[in-house]
Amino acid sequence: MHHAPSVDFPVGRSLWVGALLVIAGGSGLAASLVWAAQGNTPGFWPVGAVLLALALFAWAALDWLRTPFGVLSWDGRQWRWTGAPQGAGRVRVCLDLQGLLLLQWRADSASTAWLWLEARCSPGRWSDLRRAVYSRAGSDALPGAEPPAARP
Repeated sequence: MHHAPSVDFPVGRSLWVGALLVIAGGSGLAASLVWAAQGNTPGFWPVGAVLLALALFAWAALDWLRTPFGVLSWDGRQWRWTGAPQGAGRVRVCLDLQGLLLLQWRADSASTAWLWLEARCSPGRWSDLRRAVYSRAGSDALPGAEPPAARP
């Protein structure tokens, strides 16, 4: 059985996610401002909607600015995160858009982080990374077990 090659991949802020936040946040803010400017709704609802849209946009922007930086490494047997906090752990693919991956990093210390990885950060290692995230670190099969395709 062949294993995925070892790979080190840099992790940082995703420009795609930043652009998506600006588009979504700007659209929500624009919609609430238009609603407030129409003046058809009495009371403080329109002002509250604008303030809520601003608060959500600010929260999302701060969360994006706090994106973890580091290096995600696969040595053929286990995953390691070199960042804060450091250590071994597991990854789970949550979204795969071919050139953009959303991974859930779960450290052995039970801490969890969401990592956006982009092909543009290291194009030469992207294929190796994709093979690694879809490979299994160890065999879960029992001795003598056949793969489902081998059964009639």
